Order: sequence, then structure tokens, then C-alpha cells
Amino acid sequence: MAGYRKSLGMALAAWLATSVGHAQALTLRLPETATHAADRSETLTSYALPTGPFSDGQIPNQRIEGPMTQTAWRIDTPGLSTLEILAPLRSQLLDEGFATLFECGTVDCGGFDFRYNTSILPEPEMHVDLGDFRFLSARRGDEAVSLVVSRSSSAGFVQMIHIGGTVGAPPVLTASTKAGGGAQPVALARPIVDTAETEGAAGQIGVRLVAGDSVALDDLIFASGTSSLSEGAYESLAELAAWLTENPDLRVAIVGHTDASGGLEGNIALSRKRAQSVRQRLIANYAIPAAQMEAEGVGYLSPRASNVTEDGRQKNRRVEVIMTSTQVSP
Repeated sequence: MAGYRKSLGMALAAWLATSVGHAQALTLRLPETATHAADRSETLTSYALPTGPFSDGQIPNQRIEGPMTQTAWRIDTPGLSTLEILAPLRSQLLDEGFATLFECGTVDCGGFDFRYNTSILPEPEMHVDLGDFRFLSARRGDEAVSLVVSRSSSAGFVQMIHIGGTVGAPPVLTASTKAGGGAQPVALARPIVDTAETEGAAGQIGVRLVAGDSVALDDLIFASGTSSLSEGAYESLAELAAWLTENPDLRVAIVGHTDASGGLEGNIALSRKRAQSVRQRLIANYAIPAAQMEAEGVGYLSPRASNVTEDGRQKNRRVEVIMTSTQVSP
């Protein structure tokens, strides 16, 4: 294990490679056991980069604008500590001129409240153990990076957000499939989402809704213990709004769900309020007609995972959308 950890420390090195006329590309080298789990990207957005622990109901932050890529990896090797995963990434960022703004471990970060008030890709692609995770934010000029590292009993997990640089030429996240100093990076991240891709995503939501499926809006973030939808650009809302705009005659219900903690009446009220918050955001930010959407809450009556574990309870806390129209025009 010691030998492997030494090679992993070399393999988990991040560096910035300058391309003339383009934003700098942030690259991760990962061992053979690493797999690309998920990503999302935007050509121009803003990101609240955490600069301190959760305190007094919020996380201190710096607002950064620019092209953004958010990517997660799974490292299928048990026994690695979160510090062993994070340390080589932190060292290389410093070597390349980034300055650390904030670094914390579980309790120092603010635990549950920090986790649920910062942007993290959904489970199971990016797993965060609420009892064992680390966070780091760093900045160099108009570029910023945040790293979230956690683990399960069988694997490690890494999420990186890279924002800033040249608009229209966003950084490309890459990873090596070979552990070793001479490995060549292999591009893993998809290109930044363009208009055509967004339209395609909206079409996929429509296909699922028309087929009778419920679609979970898994990237939504609510302030801890409240029904308020946190500020931010949510890809799921943009996709849903695009489909609703293209299909003004169709109606949907936005349905809130909770875990089984607490009484049913209170959970139904909370889940309904969260659904109403999502509906209001679609009205205010995307000009979706109020009559096209209704908001309901079912509390813990429709779980999609066991409420016995924290992982299951987290999956059950969600907002979904279903189509309520009984006819669809050909």
C-alpha cells in the first residue's frame, strides 16, 4: 500500500498548460483505477467560490465569472485518506502560481451545512461522506479552482470546479489512465455546452416527461433546513424551461420530496414550499407562465432509496417534475 500511495501521489498531480490564444487547461493525472464520473460546463457563468466555513447561515465567498467546467472522478481504490488524495493536487496548484484561499476538513468546513450550500455534482457520481470530506479553493488572477475530496469504504471521489480565463475558450479537464510520470493526458471532459446541445437536452427531458417518467432536478440546492432555493445557474431548470417554452400547451407539476426525518405533516409542508420555490424561479428567471406549472409536495411518501442511511436520505431529498397534460399534439 505504501508503494501504491507513493505512485498515486505522483499520479494525482495537477498542472496548468498554457495554450497560445486560449484559456489555460487544468489537467489532472489519475491512476488506472480512476474513472470519469460526471461533468457539466457553461460558456459564461458566475460561481460563488467558498473562502471560509459555513457560519451565521452562509458561506463567505468570492464571486468569479467566466467559462466553467465542473467534473467528478471516482478512484476505485479502498484505504486512501482524503488528505492523501488532496495533498498532491494542492501542491501542484501552488507550484503553478495558484494561491490557496481556503482549506478545511469536515468539521472545520461546517459539516452538513457547508456540504449542502456549495455546488457539488449529484450522487452517486460524486459521493460526499458527511463525516469525511475536504475542501480547497485557490485563485490565480482571473482563474479560480475549488476541489472537494471524499471517500466511501471502497473508493475515493474528487470534484473539481475550474472557472475563469478566456470567454469562448474554456479550460479542458483531462485525466491520465496510466499512473506514472510519463503518462500522456487523455481528454475526458465534453465540450462546453452550446445552444444546440442545450436544445438536445431539453428534447431529452421532453421525451421522458411525455413517456410518463418523473424527472429529478438533482442539481438544485436549498439553504439548509429551509425551503429557499439557493441562487445559482441550474442546468436542470434551464433544460426544463427550454422545453416548457417550446411546448406552451403542456403542463407540468413540480413535486417536492423529503427524507423520513420528522413528522409527515411537516415534511409535506416543507416539500411543497420547496416545489413552490422552484416554480417561482422558473417564472421569475425564465418567464414561464404560472398557469403552465403547479407545485405540490408529498413529503417522504415516495422514496427512491432507503431512509436508514444518510446516503439514502440524501437521495430522497429532491424535487421532481412530471407532466400533467393528458393530450400531446402530434
